[in-house]
Amino acid sequence: MNKALDFYYSSIGKKVLMSVTGLFLIVFLTEHLIGNLLLFAGDEGKMYEAYGDFLVSNPVIRFIELFMFLGIFVHIIIGVILWFKNRKTRSVKYKLFRLKDNATLASRTTIISGLVIGIFLYIHLTTFFFPLRYSDEKSGAYELVVNAFSDFWYVIFYLAALFVIAYHLHHGFQSAFQTLGLRNKKYAPVLDIIAFFVWCLIPLGFAAIPIYFFFFHGSGATVIMWGF
Repeated sequence: MNKALDFYYSSIGKKVLMSVTGLFLIVFLTEHLIGNLLLFAGDEGKMYEAYGDFLVSNPVIRFIELFMFLGIFVHIIIGVILWFKNRKTRSVKYKLFRLKDNATLASRTTIISGLVIGIFLYIHLTTFFFPLRYSDEKSGAYELVVNAFSDFWYVIFYLAALFVIAYHLHHGFQSAFQTLGLRNKKYAPVLDIIAFFVWCLIPLGFAAIPIYFFFFHGSGATVIMWGF
C-alpha cells in the first residue's frame, strides 16, 4: 500500500495515471463516435433512438459511464497538478528563449487546450446528456441533435472545439505511450498509424455530424435549396 502511494505521489506515478486515464478516454471517444454514426442511418433517427434507449436502460452501461466520469475527473486533476508542479520547477528564467531547446508548443499549451475541452464538455453535456437523463421535457435524442445543430453558432463552436481536441490528442496519445515506455523503433510505425486515427479521423468523424445536420436538416438546408 505504501509503495503504491509513494508511486502515486511521485512525478512519474502521476504521469502514468495521466496516460492511462487519457488512453481510457480515447477508447470511450471511439465507442461514442461509433454509436453516433447511427445518426447517418437514414431512418429518421430510429436506430439512434434505440441506441440511446439501450444506453439509458442498461445498468452495465450506466456503471461504465460513472467510471468514465471518474476517469475525466482524475485526468483533469492530475493534469492541473502536473502543470503547477512543472511551473514550480522552472525556477530559472531564460533571457533568450529557443523553442528547440525547450518543451514543444503542444506540451506547453496542453493546459489551455484541456481547459477549452473542459468548457466544451460541460456545454456538450448540458445540451445532450443531462436533458436526456434528467429533464422533465422528454425530447428524443435525435430531436436534440437536429435542434442543436440547426444553430449556426453552436456548430461553429462545436467544430472549433473539435479542432482543439484533435490538437490535444495529437500530443497526448504519443506522450502517453512514451510515458508508459511502449514507444520504440519496433512499435513506432504502428503507433503512428493508430495516432493518425485518434487525432485526425475521430475528430473528423464527429465534425461530420454537425456539418451534415446543419446543411441537410437545419438552417443550412435553406441555403442549399436556394443554391447559395
